[in-house]
Amino acid sequence: MSTYLVFGGTGNVGRRVVERLARAGAAVRATSRRPRTARLPTGVEVVTPDLDAPGALDGVEAAFLMWPFHSAEPARSVVDALKRHARRVVFMTGGDARPGVAPELQPTAVARWHAAVEHLIEQSGMEWTILSPSTFMANTLWWSEQIKAGDVVRGAYGSLRTVPIHEDDIAAVAVRALTEDGHAGRRYALTGPEVLTQEEQVRIIGEAIGRPLRWHELTREEERARLLAAPGFPDDFVDELLDGYATLVTAPAPAVTTAIQVITGAPAAPLAAWAAEHASDFGGAPR
Repeated sequence: MSTYLVFGGTGNVGRRVVERLARAGAAVRATSRRPRTARLPTGVEVVTPDLDAPGALDGVEAAFLMWPFHSAEPARSVVDALKRHARRVVFMTGGDARPGVAPELQPTAVARWHAAVEHLIEQSGMEWTILSPSTFMANTLWWSEQIKAGDVVRGAYGSLRTVPIHEDDIAAVAVRALTEDGHAGRRYALTGPEVLTQEEQVRIIGEAIGRPLRWHELTREEERARLLAAPGFPDDFVDELLDGYATLVTAPAPAVTTAIQVITGAPAAPLAAWAAEHASDFGGAPR
């Protein structure tokens, strides 16, 4: 039986890809930095992300790849290892990398990393599919501690509009691209079903947990200080994040795509459904 290799098997999307493949009866090998605590479905082989380890790529037919590094430096060795074994790769890009634009001309560092990996994959000789998802709904978990502590979420750029996407919808498309023919050489822009400001997202989460939540607007400098003081938030990413927000808040509204419906046959899930699933993460009663 062919094996599907899933990078980031315990991540927001990777775990969903693993679960969907396992339910379908596929042989799955997933990478995790902590294999002993991965808690993946029975029968899934969990390995470290070392592709040079003996047997790491044995029998691999197709791979789901996301990019967890803060540079494109390891990309060539990763892609070279994959192409010696796998026939097909599905890459989840990020950073709003612009298709058809050279890596060095991309607008941000994150976009440059992802575009560099995309370029190597496209030149690898493997069948490839690029998934370009919009903002993860899981990003709203950044507000969870504030919501557990009260009914106000403080942040900057509350009017910023995004099209949040359920991570399981990304996984559903990824599994189709991994297991079906007809997706080679395609780039899919994946979005949720609705454009929402950050303020509207907070309101929807409040409805899901049964509490009226409201947004309190901070200045950029106030938000910068808050993020720099936040434990675990990378200091070197604060200004890049806020610069990106400042640019996006004045940009045209992002587009909603129908790719999820077209590829999977099911509509993209709204934030209200995701928030109901995750109510306990915000201090609400589990559903």
